[in-house]
Amino acid sequence: MAEVAAGRAALLRTFQWHGGHADVWRVFRDADAFERVVAGMVAPFRTASITAVAGIESRGFLLGGAAAIQLGVGFIAIRKGGSLFPGDKARLTTPRDYRGHNHELLIQRDSVHARDRVLLVDDWAETGSQASTVQQLVRSCGAVLVGTSLMIDQLDETTRADLTNVASLVRFTDLPALD
Repeated sequence: MAEVAAGRAALLRTFQWHGGHADVWRVFRDADAFERVVAGMVAPFRTASITAVAGIESRGFLLGGAAAIQLGVGFIAIRKGGSLFPGDKARLTTPRDYRGHNHELLIQRDSVHARDRVLLVDDWAETGSQASTVQQLVRSCGAVLVGTSLMIDQLDETTRADLTNVASLVRFTDLPALD
């Protein structure tokens, strides 16, 4: 797919390591890269009858909002515990992430409709703890998570198999060497 290849190239062009930390924020500052990355992320799902895109704060909000616009659907915010978020919510705690932390994730129940076909969009998945929790949250609201689209995929094969239809622009091993 040309859109996926262009998104991959744009991501790799803007990606940098800084003091051992990954910097994906530069993609958002470069309008062309941002557009290509989002187009590449939604390309595998254009024919999947997506009715809503979900994104986990914070970078998932940026990517998910842009992906929703590209697909012509609405956006579902997934907030982390302690955030202001009115209304009736479904909430679950994630398994430990790559830093050993658990996070409470929340979704407004009225933002997800029965029979919605949801695409989760996020910047990076290391352990898949948040993605698997979003999958459960979406199901608890009567909808289905059709897929997970990532800029960078660091999932092991077992975790990837437990998630629904994972697509990514790059695998962690494809990133430039740590500086």
